[in-house]
Amino acid sequence: MMLRRRSLMLSSLLATPAVAQPAYPSRAVTIVVGFSAGGTTDATARQIADYAQGKLGVPVVVENRPGAGATIAADRVAKSRPDGYTLTITSVSPFVIAPQIQRQPYDAMKDFTFIGRYAASPSPAYVLTESPLATWQHVLDYAKAHPGDLKWTVAAPRGAAHIATQAAFTHLGLETTFVPFGSMADGLTSLLNGTVDMAVSTDYPNLLAAGRVKLLAEIGTERLPGMEALPTFGELGYPLCLSTAFGLGGPAGLSPEIVSTWEKILEEVVQTPAWNTLMQRFYSVSAYEGSAAYTARLHQEYAAAGPQIRRLNLAL
Repeated sequence: MMLRRRSLMLSSLLATPAVAQPAYPSRAVTIVVGFSAGGTTDATARQIADYAQGKLGVPVVVENRPGAGATIAADRVAKSRPDGYTLTITSVSPFVIAPQIQRQPYDAMKDFTFIGRYAASPSPAYVLTESPLATWQHVLDYAKAHPGDLKWTVAAPRGAAHIATQAAFTHLGLETTFVPFGSMADGLTSLLNGTVDMAVSTDYPNLLAAGRVKLLAEIGTERLPGMEALPTFGELGYPLCLSTAFGLGGPAGLSPEIVSTWEKILEEVVQTPAWNTLMQRFYSVSAYEGSAAYTARLHQEYAAAGPQIRRLNLAL
């Protein structure tokens, strides 16, 4: 009798239909941003959130978690469930540079799903308009003829521009003088008063518009729209080329369906007039890449950056 009762109970359980999982997304999605409100990263995240909310029919909320070069935000997302409801804006700093400068609580290449790239901001080397250094080759010739005399600065010591530029000079056997500042505002002041000869950063637009500076080279691999005449570090064969790009990611283990959903949103949003206006406002360009290409790019940049960081003794 007991055996028959157990058999009936088992049959009843097996006959119970599985509870269908709600279609994704069925509730609010959070995009975690590792910087304060108002900058390029935050503005692009909010534009994506607004567009996605209209397409997905659920709230898409931007959560600012600034600090430690966006590694706090990255760690928050790395530890979240891979259900597609917690995403983050990805960039070189917290995923390529910071983990190889100083130990982080996450593995940048294993703890995340990289969904896609959507924009890039040129990060050129530039000098004053009246500088005799009219081209990038002039910079190299001057550095070779006057060891140690060329003084240059960047927005963030141990950041992408610093590491890529120093790696290029070291690769070419050139001795230059890197001058760190507490802020890029101080760096630009020093460029304008002649204390330094060159800057490498994304902070050039207002000076360029005012005719105060000229651009010489781009530290990435791509000739970006509006800067087609500039040689890139990739074309010049330098050991490290790091584009200042922005993408979307989530924790490791996101399903292909979730990745595909957000790939489509990124691909669509960068084609809207509102997005084009935003890119012009921040002197950035649309640069869409799907998950496979973007993941490969970040892995390649990570692999290339590590040896240079160690060679230049920049790890902490």
